[in-house]
Amino acid sequence: MKKFGALVAASVLGSLVTVGSYELIKSDERKDENNIISTTPIVQASYSMAGSELAPLDFTVAAEKVMPAVVHIRSTQRATYSSRDQQVPEQFRDFFGPFFRDERGGGSPMPRQGTGSGVLINNEGYIVTNNHVIDGADELEVTLHDNRSFSAQVIGTDPTSDLAVIKIEEKGLPYLTLVNSDQVKVGEWVLAVGNPFNLNSTVTAGIVSAKGRSINIIGSNLRKMPGDSLNRAIESFIQTDAAVNPGNSGGALVNLNGDLMGINTAIASPTGAYSGYSFAVPSNIVNRVVEDLITYGVVQRGWLGVSITSVTNDFTDRNNLDLNVEAGAYINGISPKSGALDAGIEEGDVIIKVDDMKINNTAQLIGYIGGKRPGDIVKVKVDRNGEKIFFDVTLKNRDGSTDIVEKTPEYVFTVLGADLEDLDAKTLKRLDIKSGVRVSQIGKGQIQKHTDMREGFIITKIDGEPVKSKEDVQDLLENKKGGVLLEGIYENQPGPYYYGLGL
Repeated sequence: MKKFGALVAASVLGSLVTVGSYELIKSDERKDENNIISTTPIVQASYSMAGSELAPLDFTVAAEKVMPAVVHIRSTQRATYSSRDQQVPEQFRDFFGPFFRDERGGGSPMPRQGTGSGVLINNEGYIVTNNHVIDGADELEVTLHDNRSFSAQVIGTDPTSDLAVIKIEEKGLPYLTLVNSDQVKVGEWVLAVGNPFNLNSTVTAGIVSAKGRSINIIGSNLRKMPGDSLNRAIESFIQTDAAVNPGNSGGALVNLNGDLMGINTAIASPTGAYSGYSFAVPSNIVNRVVEDLITYGVVQRGWLGVSITSVTNDFTDRNNLDLNVEAGAYINGISPKSGALDAGIEEGDVIIKVDDMKINNTAQLIGYIGGKRPGDIVKVKVDRNGEKIFFDVTLKNRDGSTDIVEKTPEYVFTVLGADLEDLDAKTLKRLDIKSGVRVSQIGKGQIQKHTDMREGFIITKIDGEPVKSKEDVQDLLENKKGGVLLEGIYENQPGPYYYGLGL
């Protein structure tokens, strides 16, 4: 699970609500010494309105509907292997024979395992969960409510929203439908369903405590390539007080009809266990991410192209601003080639409404736009020096167009967790090699996870195939599955080096 500074740990939300039945105590109509009629009903239950009648609050229908559609996910990361001078990873032992030398002292490192939850979203075996539940996993096992287990494959991930889609090869399964999370109201009852502490099919209840929450948990943990300064995190959480704990991440947040309102993602806690509040990715964001990952393999996300700050008294005082609004998203800057710039929005404008949604803070705006695609048109209402102006904005992608985004070489390099640079002819001659690509920087990814590679390593071959450019790396790895062997050298160090990693 994740941590929010010292307070936030990744998990799902919920709070235990105890309901009972009521009993009407009958007796003779006698008055006690305080003149209170002894026939007053003794109430031990919560009530809700059913039409004009009071009825006991009942969670059983929703629970029975949801539990079969929530799964348990076990992720396994194989141990990291050290591969120093002429040391070949174990999966390549047979190929390299006598050149292999084991430095691990004879014992195999134990694999690492983690658990979480997921939600079936159609009858074809597709499951939505949190990206952090399956991130870095070499194997995924899904256990259904009826205790059947299946291996799962990753369909796609979106670290910017901490969502992922995986699939098992089974059809005709129960699944949940998504509701419009924009219509979720603060104070309405919700259930959280998941698998905390490996306790399968756990249901807890609470209410929606707030909407449009940003807690900077995704942004602080978002995998960034070296040199990537973009804040790409999409945070606009539904906050509840339903009790959840580690293992609930990726589970369902539903209404009393059993419809999916969000995916439980994090908790606010000083200890790592439930301490009062939890946070879920709203279903509108979930819906768009799931559609894009299944259809395109990568999220098609629309951008306004503005940098924004929530309007607060502290913000206006600190920046000596005389604004005519008390809430909204203040525009600090506008990107070139953005839809906002094309529409005529300016720095200093305050966005107060988008379509039918009133904007009180940046999280609300980011969450709403995060559910849109490039090419979608939104009606933006701004306050400009007291004047209310409407703009029709065509959202664009990060490249400034409305085209479908495809997986690029950067996608493969993000998985590797490395920046690569081509070598010029002079360097190749000096190193006495025919071809190669230098690993200039290493970040979080498969190279860091599986190897002890150092920056400066020069990849000369991938699975025995010569590497002449970054494009060669892309072509060789784009559709690769399973183990991969990187062969190469370090400057000023003798002999070849071999690194094995999994994709």
